[in-house]
Formats: sequence, C-alpha cells, structure tokens
Amino acid sequence: MDTFERVTRNTVEVVTEDELRALLARPTKKVYAGYEPSGEIHLGHLVTVNKLVDLQAAGFEVTVLLADLHAFLNRKGTMEKVGELAEYNRRCFEGLGLMNVKYVLGSDLQLNREYELLVHQLSQQITLARATRSMDEVGRQMDHPTVSQMVYPIMQMADIAMLGVDAAVGGIDQRKIHMLAREHLPNFKFPSPVCIHTPILNGLDGKKMSSSQGNYISVADSEDEIKKKCQKAFCPLEIPENPILQIFQYHIFPRLPEITIKRPEKFGGDRTFTGYADLEAAYGKGEIHPLDLKKACGEGLVEILAPVREYIR
Repeated sequence: MDTFERVTRNTVEVVTEDELRALLARPTKKVYAGYEPSGEIHLGHLVTVNKLVDLQAAGFEVTVLLADLHAFLNRKGTMEKVGELAEYNRRCFEGLGLMNVKYVLGSDLQLNREYELLVHQLSQQITLARATRSMDEVGRQMDHPTVSQMVYPIMQMADIAMLGVDAAVGGIDQRKIHMLAREHLPNFKFPSPVCIHTPILNGLDGKKMSSSQGNYISVADSEDEIKKKCQKAFCPLEIPENPILQIFQYHIFPRLPEITIKRPEKFGGDRTFTGYADLEAAYGKGEIHPLDLKKACGEGLVEILAPVREYIR
C-alpha cells in the first residue's frame, strides 16, 4: 500500500485528508498521541499505538505524552499513583514497537509559566458548556463533572501547541477536543493540527471496553489468559460489532502478513488469509466457524503480544 493508504487505514476520520497529504510531502513532520496512565495497557490502546507505528514508518517524528496530570484531573488517582503507572506504560509502549520516539511526562511539560499562561488565554475563549460537551466521551463520572475536568480539554489544546506537533492521533472520542484545538490555536499563532481519529472498539463481551468491566485483553496477559479470554468472547455470526473480527482487523492483520485458521480435514482443512477483507467475507458466508475463528484469534494475539510481554519482563 502507498504511504497515504497506510497512515489512513483503520481510521474513522482524518481532518483533513488534503492537509494530511500536504503534511506527508514535507521533509519534517511531527505527530503525537497522549495516554492517561490509569492501569494496564490493553487492546483499546493498541489501536492508536498501531497508528503511531504507521506514521513513524511514513516519516513522522512521534511524541508520546504520558499524561499524568490529565489522569489526575480526570480523577484517575493521585499524582504518585499515576506517576508510577506512567513509567510502566512507557515500557509497554516500547515493547509494542514505539521505539526511537520521544516520551514526555505531562507534568514536566505542563507546570511552567508559558504553558499555564496559554491555558488561561484559551480558557477565556471557550464556554463552560462547550468544554463540558468536549469531555462527554472522555471524562470519568461526568454526571457530576468537576472544574478540573473542564481544564482537561484546554490543557490538551495547549499540549498540541507546546509540543510543536503538526498532527494529533486519538480515538474518535477525542474529536470534540481536537476540533477546539483546530478552531482556537490559530488565534495564538499556532497552526491547526491535522487530526487522525481511530475507532473505539468493543470489549470481549460486545459492550464498551472498560477496565472496570474486565472485558479487555491486556498486553501483559499470559498466553493461557489470552487464549481463554478469546474462547469465551462474544462472537456472533453477524459482522458488525463483532469483537473477534475487530481484533483481526485492527490488531492482528496490521502486524502479521497472514493468519491460518486451523481446522480438521472433515471441516475443510486449514485455511490461510493474507488480508482482513477476505477473512471477513469468508466468515460472513459461514465458511469459518466461530470457535475456529476465536482459536485463531487467540493464537494471533499471543504471537503479536509476545515481544511486549518479554520486554516488560
């Protein structure tokens, strides 16, 4: 695939595609993604990690923001707790392939005069209602939002400016915050960032992935745990919202050249696929049994996550 196809695969939206094409033509280009240190790194994080790997291969300088202060403001724990998690998360990201990138601890960037002044300047332009809406998909316990959570999106805008990046990567839940940045940063002589949004995938039970629900696979899970979780996963005959198919599309095929569905000869024997589209089509026609699909999914995840398990050990 060509460079543009690679950097836009498995995305929901790019704002805008023309700006991204122009950015790809530049000799120097920078992109970032921010992660709240709030627990295990799991397959939900891996969607944006895979995209950063694609962008690095396309010539982008990658920055990973370990957003400890954001996590604190979003009620994810004390500064001490999120600080400890930040270092562990960094090891996970490195094991997933994000080597030779710049890691920035949020509090190292954000607790200085220039940064704080920009946050206050931006806060004068953004209404409380719009700040609240921008946090609808991101914030914790938003039925009773705190003032700290209203500061969160404004700081994220300042992150983009102070890191000096040209593009921002995030899940589609980050869209409203990114649109604030595109609208308001030019008022302070910062360029509007290109925004690359990835989907929010389902948990293993077919519902929203959540650490509290335990419906996820951690990159630190053992081989047996990964296989058992896949075997128990929701895997309907339908294509949309099928978490096992999503794992193949967003995690396994971007990292493996092919996968083999192992079956007894009486059921057609082994079948190899070199791309997700063919696998999806075969499953949709009933040519692949859900149990065989789940078994292959577990084996594929074990293979792609082996390096990170070894690295963090």
